[in-house]
Amino acid sequence: MNTRLVRIAAVAVLLAAQASLHAQDKPADEASTTAMPAASLPYSRFASPQARDKFAQLLAETREGKGPNPADLADQRRFYQRYNDERLREVERIYRSRVQSTRMGGVPVQVVDPEGGARDDNVHRVLINLHGGAFMWGAGSGALVEAIPIAAVAGMRVVAVDYRLAPEHTYPAAVDDVEAVYRELLKSYRPENIGIYGCSAGGALTAQATARLLQAGLPRPGAIGTFCGSGMPFGGDSAILGQLAVGAAPMPADGELRLPYLQTAKADDPVAYPGQSPELLARFPPTLLLAGGRDFSVSALTTMQRRLLAAGVDAELVVFDGLWHAFFVFPDLPESKEAYGLIARFFDRRLGRTALEGAVGN
Repeated sequence: MNTRLVRIAAVAVLLAAQASLHAQDKPADEASTTAMPAASLPYSRFASPQARDKFAQLLAETREGKGPNPADLADQRRFYQRYNDERLREVERIYRSRVQSTRMGGVPVQVVDPEGGARDDNVHRVLINLHGGAFMWGAGSGALVEAIPIAAVAGMRVVAVDYRLAPEHTYPAAVDDVEAVYRELLKSYRPENIGIYGCSAGGALTAQATARLLQAGLPRPGAIGTFCGSGMPFGGDSAILGQLAVGAAPMPADGELRLPYLQTAKADDPVAYPGQSPELLARFPPTLLLAGGRDFSVSALTTMQRRLLAAGVDAELVVFDGLWHAFFVFPDLPESKEAYGLIARFFDRRLGRTALEGAVGN
């Protein structure tokens, strides 16, 4: 079979005729289930040749079972450590930076500056990066993969936060860590000059941290970016269709991905799930939402954008057709480079430049 095609497995939950005849006798979720025939999904003609080749490679690895054991956390952490280390070597071949490990507000961070320092018009601005990794891995090299390209392309300092991870630490530990770093940065930067962004779990954490800062009465940041994750629970059509489109098993029938980190969060907690609080969303800063078209997070992301827009927030959405979850960790892809540029320009437009009066040098 052509490796550029994705073989979608048959989903025989209900026969179409049975669904039609007996829908009134079935629970709402089962009655609305659609039987799917086996089919082949061609790869997007809007994606780059490089993305097509990378997708074929990743699909082949998935079919060969080269991923970690999902039931073994230690194996997952070893796998993603190697994975992130490989991505970091790729990033460092393209983008130059200076990295310093330190602590802010008692939280370990990596301060990433473009080689040669921030551009003159960016010396009073800073970005906070919250790495992905299901809230269970991604610190260190994983954070730098997300921070270095943005620091280099934006010409701006990025502070990558090594927040506490689950299952050792559950909600709201990571939110607490981001708040502590933000409070420390407020001593040197005006709030409108601070941006926050993250990918996957980091995208969800960005929304959570923003909600916490507002709830705590702190000044809101100038802008945020929630990439491949948002302030909504993962779920919806993309939790099924997005998974099938990358050759992976669909998520549970209810479509919601339950993360160990959030097991201690209540469903009605507006910090854990800010997308469910219109009052809180109305206070959010300008937001950039970004993902790939075959990303399981797309449904949550697009729903979050609609809710932000309904709340009167300036919310921009960018979806890269054919691309997968967290695709921009591969720095050689044209779409990744485009994404870095979009992110850099968004924060350049939205953040202020005025120095904090009496602040020490950055």
